[in-house]
Amino acid sequence: MRADIERMAGQLAQVPGVVGVMLGGSRARGEERPGSDWDLGVYYRGGLDLDALRALAGPGVEVAGPGGWGPWVNGGAWLRVDGVAVDWILRDLDRVERVWADCREGRYEVGVQAGHPLGFWSPCYPGEVALGRVLADPAGELAALRTQTANYPEALRGALTAAVWEAEFLVGVAAKGAARADVLYVSLCLSRAVGVLVQALYAHHRRWCLNEKGALAAVEQLTDVPRDFGSRVRGLLGAPGEDAEALTETVERARRLVEEVVAVVDYR
Repeated sequence: MRADIERMAGQLAQVPGVVGVMLGGSRARGEERPGSDWDLGVYYRGGLDLDALRALAGPGVEVAGPGGWGPWVNGGAWLRVDGVAVDWILRDLDRVERVWADCREGRYEVGVQAGHPLGFWSPCYPGEVALGRVLADPAGELAALRTQTANYPEALRGALTAAVWEAEFLVGVAAKGAARADVLYVSLCLSRAVGVLVQALYAHHRRWCLNEKGALAAVEQLTDVPRDFGSRVRGLLGAPGEDAEALTETVERARRLVEEVVAVVDYR
């Protein structure tokens, strides 16, 4: 299968507009499980020959052009090769480079994107390059960018750890929702707060966080995190409660956890 993927990457790199191809996801990191998808980041610049991509994908496969899947996950295709899922994920290389420049200055965005319930955090773009594996790169641009992104920017680390103020704010407004027994509002506030904490802890350790999937389990393996962080988060989100009393108690536990993360990242 790996030989098939490498051959496919070489064919993709010949499509007009494509700069190069990277293997991403769990397979790039050596963390795959049996049946894990093969994620191919298809990096392009300027005009992209969608007809050539469709011809390569084969009959019956829908190829979404830039913007077809939303503002951040630009587009791509879902294929099956010998029964195994292979995903093409389009990435505008000029935009990736702009985001990388922002990250070096401590700037980032969180955008709305289908499939990312806590939002798409823009540092994902350089993070994908840093953690990916180059498969096809005729001009060497992806390899050069990968070398740059190996060094986590201190300015980004400062910005993401400082963002824990939002988690503090969220538990405060969640307490008001708990008093009204507003289960949906409290659950959303706590989920978002945990997402902010996870991003801050990743940044504190100078680690790239790509998305929500598996992020909690990964944070548990880091060295400098509050005691029992993972189990406490699962307790908060697994059963926040239904009445005002139970919800209020859950929010109080969340508040204590936020305070502990603030002490770890020491953002003030």
